[in-house]
Amino acid sequence: MSDLSQKIAALTPGKRQLLLQRLHNKKGEVLLRSQIIPQSRETSSFPLSFAQQRLWFLDHLQPGHSAYNISQSMHLVGQLNVSALEQSFNEVIRRHEILRTTFTTVDGQSIQVIAPTPTFRLLLVDLQELPKDKREAEVLRLAHEEAQHSFNLAKGPLLRVTLLRQTETDHALVLTMHHIISDGWSIGVLICEIAALYEAFSLGKPSPLPKLSIQYADFAVWQRQWLQKEQLETQLAYWKQQLGGKLPVLELSSDRPRPTIQTFSGARESLALPKTLSEKLKALNQRQGITLFMILLAAFQTLLFWYTGQEDIVVGTDIANRNQAETKELIGFFVNQLVLRIDLSGNPTFLELLERVREMTLEAYAHQDLPFDKLVDVLNPKRELNRSPLFQVKLVLENTQTPSLELPGLTISSLKVENKTVQFDLLLELNETEQGLFGVWEYNTDLFDTASIVQMSRNFEALLGKIATHPQAKLNELKAFLCEADKQQNLTKEEAYQSTIQKKLRNIKRRANSKPQAEGNTNYDKN
Repeated sequence: MSDLSQKIAALTPGKRQLLLQRLHNKKGEVLLRSQIIPQSRETSSFPLSFAQQRLWFLDHLQPGHSAYNISQSMHLVGQLNVSALEQSFNEVIRRHEILRTTFTTVDGQSIQVIAPTPTFRLLLVDLQELPKDKREAEVLRLAHEEAQHSFNLAKGPLLRVTLLRQTETDHALVLTMHHIISDGWSIGVLICEIAALYEAFSLGKPSPLPKLSIQYADFAVWQRQWLQKEQLETQLAYWKQQLGGKLPVLELSSDRPRPTIQTFSGARESLALPKTLSEKLKALNQRQGITLFMILLAAFQTLLFWYTGQEDIVVGTDIANRNQAETKELIGFFVNQLVLRIDLSGNPTFLELLERVREMTLEAYAHQDLPFDKLVDVLNPKRELNRSPLFQVKLVLENTQTPSLELPGLTISSLKVENKTVQFDLLLELNETEQGLFGVWEYNTDLFDTASIVQMSRNFEALLGKIATHPQAKLNELKAFLCEADKQQNLTKEEAYQSTIQKKLRNIKRRANSKPQAEGNTNYDKN
């Protein structure tokens, strides 16, 4: 057991739970570190953050793809003040320099360049001339097309907002940003600010929002200055020990051979866990003094262990990386990826596996400041054009909900637009709500069929149910349970398939018996 784990084990259960909550809370607690200082604006050019550097490199490696687009689409019903909405977006862009930033290269170095003033115009597309029954389909088509449209990082803009008008009181709002200037947390910041500004501007009042203390470019400069020498060495020492040597590649069976170059073609399949199961899992994490994420991670890795037979498994996850108060109100690309490696050897019980996961996860949180792309550079794994580096499968638990947009006089709902791009082979993103756990499987369609993901989802739910009631079960017992559950699913699918075939045959036979005979086959005496 490491020194860190010994210190954690010595804490009282209450203090340990508080530490776990603080470490895993996506919003993060303010940690002691140097203050981010606003930089001089005598120049409009600044270095990229480490996370931006990675996306800049990926965009140059495979330009023109939309895998790193972030898109939100909403249905707005009611009297919309278009002028106030456009004014609100202009004010948000004025406040957040990152929304008027582009990226270029000078003397071989990539830099971000901030435009001095907003040049935003809300794009309004009027669909009222279309027949009423075709407008909704056209809205979905245009929203999907906009979400898939790539960005030019050098020219910008990297934020696009389109308003699709079906009637004077029925609109769709489609918002698309490149990940290099935004992340999931940023969407929440943007929505809150638009709501506050729209309400004020609709009444002819000034902006109620306070001035931002720093900008994203200030963070980028600070990050490169802070993550040096002792800080860098401390972070690197842990990750070299955890991931050094030959890192295992997850050999998850796919329905088709892996393409020679990584593709981003994808689809999504939803997952909804019964509330009773979610409550049992939460009760288990409370009894064990761990977080819900740790249980889900241990279960997810057990599922992958069953699918692959590998005992050394690496998955990725996200962490908000907003550990200082001044970053929490900013729009920008802060989120960092953690690489989580667990040893499942020795046929441990699930509770014993949880102890391994807890120790590994806590230490990863304690060393979360090392940017993922910096880690890739240092470890320098063998680069393969058809795989993402370090991990290809990801698990994320979102325990903070993105706020819903609320504008006076309008009823707003989410517009479901199919997203056909993914960044990894497989990603399971779960959301903790009062109604239970809901999630989405994102999968690469060049590797997996929908049926395979549906079955994997059912297997995962069955495994969680078993774990919730029998956490003392050994991994071999859980493997046997999954084999039986998978077998039963296949039998059920086969029975359903045979039933469908028999039904179709009966319908064909019924139609054949009821069909009148053709004239040429009529039997009568012509004489």
